[in-house]
Amino acid sequence: MRAMSDSPAPLWRALVSADPARPFVTSYDDLGDRVELSRATLDNWVSKTSNMLVDGFGTQPGDRVAVALPPHWQSVAWLLSCWSVGASAVLDGSGEVAPNTEVSVAGPDLLTAAQDSGAEEVVGTSLDSLGMPLKEVPAMVTDYTVEVRGHGDHFQPYPVDAGETALEVGERALTGAQVVAAGRARAEDWGLAEGDRLAVVVASDAPLTALGEDLSVLTAAIVSGVPLVLTPAPAAGEEERFLKRLGTERVSVVHGWVPKGEAPFRRVG
Repeated sequence: MRAMSDSPAPLWRALVSADPARPFVTSYDDLGDRVELSRATLDNWVSKTSNMLVDGFGTQPGDRVAVALPPHWQSVAWLLSCWSVGASAVLDGSGEVAPNTEVSVAGPDLLTAAQDSGAEEVVGTSLDSLGMPLKEVPAMVTDYTVEVRGHGDHFQPYPVDAGETALEVGERALTGAQVVAAGRARAEDWGLAEGDRLAVVVASDAPLTALGEDLSVLTAAIVSGVPLVLTPAPAAGEEERFLKRLGTERVSVVHGWVPKGEAPFRRVG
């Protein structure tokens, strides 16, 4: 048995405890709307989501949760919640909805697919930057941002064996230890240090695997304590404004975008 400290959830809790007020994820949408969550604020969403999974849906260690969401602060909360309750986060790998899971969570564009996926529970989220409810809630679908607010603000991660499956992407399954190891390897390869801020430039409708097939972009940020900035690429003619955005965010490392000229950050990928 591997120590549970080799699992993502305890590492996340240690990061929160070390400096709760420090930003962890900043999300921009296509309109330029911005929301920033500190480690403590994101952890509050993680706790509420974990309690919703356990108390609302009866999720147990070993269950499977399809996370059919793009890179977004809510998808980060869902992944950390899956790992906190000992569930396996299941990604289709092509941006669709993985079938036959206990729970399936999806944005508005994939809700019908989630309903047809064979999941016992279907959760929909608007993916609104500020967490607004769905405009329309289909029958037998739980509106995430409405339901989750009623759940507890504290959740102690389950003592899960790091050798258990934590992530499934297509036909590939990774244990908690492998998920953490992939993050450590990427953080080392990119030379991430605590003073960095990492911008991940990714389309707002990209699959979660844009954070790495093993989600190692996310876990690299966790193991290194580096804040994430999730942002779409600039439109044509908007590169100068985009560079100002990255400067305002004090970004020092960029993944997923190549500037036309020199820029005051290092590129990784």
